[in-house]
Amino acid sequence: MSRRIVAVAGATTVLVLIAFLVPLLILVRQIALTRATAAANASAQTVVTVLLTVASVDEARLGVDTVNTSGPLRTTVFYPDGTQLGAPAAVNADVLLARSQRQSFDTSATEGRAVYLAVDLGHGPCCVVVRTFVPQAQVDAGVLPASMILIGLAVVLLLAALLIARVLARSLVRPLLAVADVAHGLHDGDLSRRAEPTGPAEIAAIGTTLNGLAARIDLLLRTERETVADLSHRVRTPLTALRLNVEALNDPEEAERLAVDVDAVERSVSHVIEQARLPSRRASTGDLAGAVRRRLEFWSVLAKEQGRDVEVSVPGVEVPVRVAQDRIEATLDALVGNVFAHTPAATPFAVRVDAGRPPGVPPRLTVQDAGPGLAGPGLVERGRSGAGSTGLGLDIARRTGEACGGSLTVSAVADRPPHGLRAVVTFGPAAPPAG
Repeated sequence: MSRRIVAVAGATTVLVLIAFLVPLLILVRQIALTRATAAANASAQTVVTVLLTVASVDEARLGVDTVNTSGPLRTTVFYPDGTQLGAPAAVNADVLLARSQRQSFDTSATEGRAVYLAVDLGHGPCCVVVRTFVPQAQVDAGVLPASMILIGLAVVLLLAALLIARVLARSLVRPLLAVADVAHGLHDGDLSRRAEPTGPAEIAAIGTTLNGLAARIDLLLRTERETVADLSHRVRTPLTALRLNVEALNDPEEAERLAVDVDAVERSVSHVIEQARLPSRRASTGDLAGAVRRRLEFWSVLAKEQGRDVEVSVPGVEVPVRVAQDRIEATLDALVGNVFAHTPAATPFAVRVDAGRPPGVPPRLTVQDAGPGLAGPGLVERGRSGAGSTGLGLDIARRTGEACGGSLTVSAVADRPPHGLRAVVTFGPAAPPAG
C-alpha cells in the first residue's frame, strides 16, 4: 500500500510538472529567439542610420564595418548596382523580395536568424537592402542553461513530492500494520492482544472494531469452555454409578478389566475438564510417534479380544508436529475407533507414521483397514454418519490436520469390494526437532 501511494503521488507530480515544464521550455526558446531578432533589428537600424547620414559609399563602408566589429552580429548592405558593404553574403531570394516589395521582415535559416530592412536613400527607383544575420549559437545563447535549471527544479520538486508521499504513506500504513499484527496474534490464539486505535479516524475505527471483536471472541470461548467443563463434570455422576456396579460384579477378573476401562474414561473426562478451563494459547508441539505408540497399547488389547490383526509401523524416534499431544491422541482414537465401530470383528487394520523425510516432506499418520469402506463421500462431513454414530470422528482428524497447515485424505484401498478405507492425516510442514 505504501508503494502504491508513493507511485500515485509520483505519477501525479510528473504529470503536473510536464504540464508546466513543456510550456516553460517553449517560452524560454521563444524569448531567446525574440531577443536575437530584437538585437538584429537594432543592429540593422544602426546601419540604416549610418546610411542616411553619410555622403559617400566609402563613409558608409566605414560605418558598417564599425557596427560589425562591435558585436557578434554580421550586417551586409546590398546596393541596387551590386555593391556590397560589410560582411560578405550572397544575394538570395529574400534580398530580392525585400528590394522588389520594399518590405522589412525576418526569416529563419539553417545557420541562424536573418533580418531584412528595405531602405530608400532617394538615389534611384530601387532601394538598398540591409541584412543582419544572427548565428544560431547566438540565437541559442542562454537556452540550454535556462532549460537545465528548469529541469533540475522539476527533479527537485519530484523528489520532494516522493519524500512527502512516503512520509504520509508511512503515517497511514503504520497503524494498519499494527492492526494486522494484532489480528495475526488473535489468529495464533493470543486473545489478550489488543490494537491501539491510532492514525486517521477510519483506521482508528478499524482498531476499535477489532478490539471489540477480540473481546467478543474471548467471551464466547470462555462461555464455551465453561459449558464443556460443566457438561463433562455431569458425566462423573453416571461414571460413579458405573464404578459401583463394576465393583459389585462376582467375577474378579471381569470387574478388574471393566474397572480399568472406567478409569480410562474418568481420566479422559478429567482431562476434558482441565483443558476446557485452560485459557486459550498458541498451538504447541507434540510427538506424533510417541502419541501413536502410547495409544496403540490401549487399542491393541481391544484388537486382540476381537481377533483383529494390527500392523504397526512407527519410527523409534520423535516425530515433532505443530499439534498438541492430546490432540494427536484424539485424532488417532477417532480414526481407530471408526475401524472398531464400522468394520466387522476380525477385520485387520494398519497404522503407519511417516517421519517427514526427506526434509520438506510433512509428517503423516495413516490408518488403513480392510472393511467395507465409506457408504458415501458425504460421510466425511461433520455430523454425517452412515452407522448411527455422531459423525465427528473424521471431522476431528480433518480439523487436526488443517490446524497446522495439513489435511485429511480419505480413499478406498481397492477398486472392488471389500473396498477398505485409508485415512491419511498430513500434519503440515515438519516442526523443528524438540530441544
